[in-house]
Amino acid sequence: MNQRIRHLTVALIVLFGVLLVQLTNWQVVQRNSLVNDSRNNRVTIREFDTPRGDIITADGALIAQTLPVDIANGSSKYKYQRTYPKGELFANITGYYTLGYGSTQLERTQSDVLAGTTAQQQLEATGGLFSKEDVSGSVRVTLRADLQAAAKKALGNREGSVVVLDPKTGAVLAMYSNPSYDPNLIASHNGNVVNEALNTLQADEAKPLLANAYQERYMPGSTFKIVTTAIGLETGKIDMMSVFKNERSWLPPNTKKPIRNYGKKVCGGDLAEVFRRSCNIPFAQTAVAIGPDLMVNGANRFGFDERVPFDLPGAAASTFGGIAADFADSLALLAIHGFGQGQVQVTPLHMAMIAGSVANGGVMMKPHVINSTVTHNGTVMSTTSPEAWKTPMSPATAATLTQLMIGVAQSGTAACCLQLKGGISVAAKTGTAQLNAEGEKQRSHAWITAFAPAEAPRFVVSVFIKGVNDAVSASTGGHLAGPVARDVLNAALALPIGQ
Repeated sequence: MNQRIRHLTVALIVLFGVLLVQLTNWQVVQRNSLVNDSRNNRVTIREFDTPRGDIITADGALIAQTLPVDIANGSSKYKYQRTYPKGELFANITGYYTLGYGSTQLERTQSDVLAGTTAQQQLEATGGLFSKEDVSGSVRVTLRADLQAAAKKALGNREGSVVVLDPKTGAVLAMYSNPSYDPNLIASHNGNVVNEALNTLQADEAKPLLANAYQERYMPGSTFKIVTTAIGLETGKIDMMSVFKNERSWLPPNTKKPIRNYGKKVCGGDLAEVFRRSCNIPFAQTAVAIGPDLMVNGANRFGFDERVPFDLPGAAASTFGGIAADFADSLALLAIHGFGQGQVQVTPLHMAMIAGSVANGGVMMKPHVINSTVTHNGTVMSTTSPEAWKTPMSPATAATLTQLMIGVAQSGTAACCLQLKGGISVAAKTGTAQLNAEGEKQRSHAWITAFAPAEAPRFVVSVFIKGVNDAVSASTGGHLAGPVARDVLNAALALPIGQ
């Protein structure tokens, strides 16, 4: 009998040992793989059905929050609903948070903070782990709801974007893209509603789920002349005494196809004159004089062909459209790129950064939308500090460009539509990016980038209007994008200094 008991005891010890090993394997060794297994949704459901923190603008507007749901009437099996009080106004900033379709934008990149799962938040809540207290955190953004609304109103129903930056810090103060979408539909607990909304948005050729302000890039047209002029001044190929011949067309090397000024006008004069009137030929000639190596290197100093270090996901990289070797035997192509045509493509956010580097004495700051992250108890976990990204030009070149851009606003291509309230000075560059080949129906994008006050810049704005119809294509950057920039800058400059 004793021998049987001993055998049974040994067997039980072995079985308990096997059980302990298996539990350790499941709970420790294989924990991550089991949690991430697509067939295991318990963790996801548990996190989804708990409080989630707010996303709040610099002027105190709630743009994402979680509200309790009355489940007594059987309308939902979940206790909480993620909502977006401003609807489509901030959709490309907040993104959306769903159970079955994942999350995007800040809802994705800041999910740990919003859910309260960071180490700091868990440590802060240690005393109440079993009380089911709310440990969610909040994200404070640099954008202002009043400026965002002003940008949307100024842009109207036209497809495009408006970006407003603080040139000294890189803080994004407004960034609105049209078309947009209502994230509340995608955050619905009704799977059929979500599925229908996403299918509709994904089938839309205008791509509302992408923020055209920074996730799409476009031909910049004459706004790129800021870059060409800066490279020319930095390399000594041009200066304020440079004079360009008055001409209607110019034949660059390696081609039989002439380059013409916009509208086939006769254009020329000193640097201030050709910049003010936005002549194409002088900047084509300047690019050729600079040469492939210096031109490509100069563009790279502005961040071209490099992803912008942005704290929102999916930022597109602007491109100069080739390496130096690509232009060595095609100076005609280099000439075209010198005034922002050809394969040059820029995001509206990057264009605002380019103007911002002029406004900031030659230093381009890293753009950011996150100001800080805060625990549920009000402890600041992180704060974004201003950081330089590039220094594409010297302070002297930036000062020269500022004067050239003031000329554009005072008596050049932006003079029609960029006069600010109170006579506040402004510096600007317009662009009309011609998309059609010569002889085809006119189709073009309209651009403007500007900063004010010109002598002590507080705000820089970039406006892009996509050439999707005849009304846009028949106009110019100054006439079409200029009034948008004017209205947004007036709204920004009306804010008390420091807000």
